[in-house]
Amino acid sequence: MSVRPAREADVELLFSLIVELAEYERAPEKVVGSPELLRIALFGEVPAAEAVIAERSGVAVGFALFHGTFSTWECRPGLWLEDLYVPEHHRRGGVGGALFRHVAGVAVERGCPRLEWAALDWNTPALDFYERLGAEVLDEWKLHRLSGEALRLASR
Repeated sequence: MSVRPAREADVELLFSLIVELAEYERAPEKVVGSPELLRIALFGEVPAAEAVIAERSGVAVGFALFHGTFSTWECRPGLWLEDLYVPEHHRRGGVGGALFRHVAGVAVERGCPRLEWAALDWNTPALDFYERLGAEVLDEWKLHRLSGEALRLASR
């Protein structure tokens, strides 16, 4: 198995895996993006994110998508792991660990003081996986989001 940076030719594959992830997370209707928007985000003039693909014998078996953050307390950039997904029939074969190690390695290589992410509270397999990696659960922090009309109203 290998992990490699995504290429522009991988956009359709990545988008299909994103849709599959949304189905797994019980929210397929929340996918309102498109392969073209993903292409711009990953490979446009100013990329907003990066992705890597795990392959076994030339077949994609998972992906991770991440982007930069910034810590004011550390005064240094970090990484946010937006998605790490391995289709069910490829799980328990080390793919998730390889993807995670790769992204963690990117963070270390770039001198990031932290790698952060969120996981759904009902996703026990993911929560157990992250616990085995030694991840700290930040119970005192609450994730917030403004989107749609609420975001527009807040901007006024």
